[in-house]
Amino acid sequence: MRMLIAGGGTGGHLFPGIALAEEVTTRHPDNRVLFVGTTRGLEARVVPAAGFALETIEVRGLKGMGLLRRLQALLLLPLSFLASWRIVGRFRPDVVVGVGGYASGPVVLAAWTRGVATAIQEQNALPGVTNRILGRIVRAVFIAFEQARAAFPPRKTYLVGNPVRRKLMDNYLLRSRSAVIDGGFRLLVIGGSLGARGLNTRMLEALPHLGDLRERMDVVHQTGTVDLERVKAGYAAAEMTAEVVPFVDDMSAAYAQASLVLCRAGATTVAELTICKKASILVPFPFATDDHQAVNAAALVEAGAALMFRESELTGELLARELRSLAADPERLQRMERAAGLLGRPEAARELVDTCAELVAGPSGRGQVVPR
Repeated sequence: MRMLIAGGGTGGHLFPGIALAEEVTTRHPDNRVLFVGTTRGLEARVVPAAGFALETIEVRGLKGMGLLRRLQALLLLPLSFLASWRIVGRFRPDVVVGVGGYASGPVVLAAWTRGVATAIQEQNALPGVTNRILGRIVRAVFIAFEQARAAFPPRKTYLVGNPVRRKLMDNYLLRSRSAVIDGGFRLLVIGGSLGARGLNTRMLEALPHLGDLRERMDVVHQTGTVDLERVKAGYAAAEMTAEVVPFVDDMSAAYAQASLVLCRAGATTVAELTICKKASILVPFPFATDDHQAVNAAALVEAGAALMFRESELTGELLARELRSLAADPERLQRMERAAGLLGRPEAARELVDTCAELVAGPSGRGQVVPR
């Protein structure tokens, strides 16, 4: 199989694509994967480092931009489509999968006009505009949340979950255990690969109210580069021991040791929480497009796997109160862990690639599959 994966920009779009590429290339030595993204996205650094080929196109987003930026983006669309057309022609993929991000639209559209089998992978509970449009023309739509199903044609929509990188999956399973059974309370604070200033600030504001937990609470706090020294100083002032780092390199170990995770509600984070069976306090990014992180978080809250607070309503005192309550109730944490695990779909990458293989099984990649 030759798979072209289009999109990226952020980890939420890119990392499911990396998981797909890993699944494809480990199935057979002759399988090939090509990523298409932009030079400005995370893919420019992460894809080559992961050992996969990357080509780039010049394309920009339209939503949320000023008039001048929007005009520039519109002028680039024909050029990005032409570049995509050429890349698809050179690589000759069996299937093209759009994973979201600026490059996804023109590449999937170019593949569709060439008669190549196409699919999209929607990571969030609330689909974006581009995927809603592409969902009408592609042959398969892969969703991670039941709530997203209503946005796409039922006959070609598959609930498979969000693919998670093999390294995290394999390493976590080797260390898998409940982290709330030994009397300790380990808090993992993560705000995405760049950190989250809002989360960092709320945690620092909570520290003066957590003195009674000082002796039994361990903290691992990923700050991002910009906030590192400020957060380190905050823990030192509160005389609270914590491992404060700009970026957590081994997320599988961090999840395995955590009793509770304080984090945003991006699609990849939510998928990792459910696969790793972790209780969480979710604080959706307030400026996410269409507030989709709040919708992602609501799915976990409804299942009993998480608590959710808007950043505007979450104070340091409130956060401290919730942390103290959960630390004192390991049985509640275990119930949340079990609820998270029931939402996890560790076979997402395998199921998605299986369906793509069925899509291209017929003549000229026009195989038919029955939605699940």
